[in-house]
Amino acid sequence: MIAYPQIDPVAFSLGPIQIHWYGLMYVVGFVAAWWLGRRRAHRLGLTHDDIGDLIFYSALGVVLGGRLGYALFYGSEQWLADPLWLVRIWEGGMSFHGGLIGVLVATLAFARKRRLAYLQLTDFIAPLVPIGLGAGRLGNFINHELPGRVSDVPWAMVFPPMMGVGPEPRHPSALYELALEGVVLFAVLWWLSRRPQQQGFISGLFLLLYGAFRFSVEFVRLPDPQLGFIAFGWLTMGQLLTLPMMVVGVLLVIVAYRRQQTVVALSGR
Repeated sequence: MIAYPQIDPVAFSLGPIQIHWYGLMYVVGFVAAWWLGRRRAHRLGLTHDDIGDLIFYSALGVVLGGRLGYALFYGSEQWLADPLWLVRIWEGGMSFHGGLIGVLVATLAFARKRRLAYLQLTDFIAPLVPIGLGAGRLGNFINHELPGRVSDVPWAMVFPPMMGVGPEPRHPSALYELALEGVVLFAVLWWLSRRPQQQGFISGLFLLLYGAFRFSVEFVRLPDPQLGFIAFGWLTMGQLLTLPMMVVGVLLVIVAYRRQQTVVALSGR
């Protein structure tokens, strides 16, 4: 059993303004994506200024889509009871799936403006995302969010009372997601995207792997208390929203694989 680290969710204060670690993790994610994107900008014929614009578009999609998605999927009662809660992002409450939709819309606008093939652009963006996902999960952990289910594994943690759970040791589910959605997903996508792939393959793999990781970790993560289990006594909202991602991911990977096989067959003639 491991004690939950005592980390103040507020990183520092500037007079009456409090800067939270949770918000700083978003900055880390956007800066990392900007830096990595500049390294590969030449692949799409983009300039460093174009990468800055792309990150700006994506940041708007993440923040607006993530917050609205959370309000729609998880926090409709809280939103209706306190409309100003919607703008208090530093308190937590962001939905990955809402953020994903926001980014897809934002990048569609960018692709049309730069006359790029949409899947070509999403393949470029996918490897830039996991560092931000991992940083976000670290922000969740520091912000006392996403407690796990009761467990007797040696690394189980006793979560602070402020998280609304009992004194039993629990899975540090946010750290699992940091490792899988952040470290592992980045390593796989960045390594595979070093060489040209069939269009849609990297995007599909991102959807498939993230979906599989998220679906799996939900089994050791407490469901959102305001929702509980959505179906069959075990399916959570996170799992329900992840299923379409995995289906689309599989389809994109299959299509890309078949295209690659066609290319190989034609080149062998």
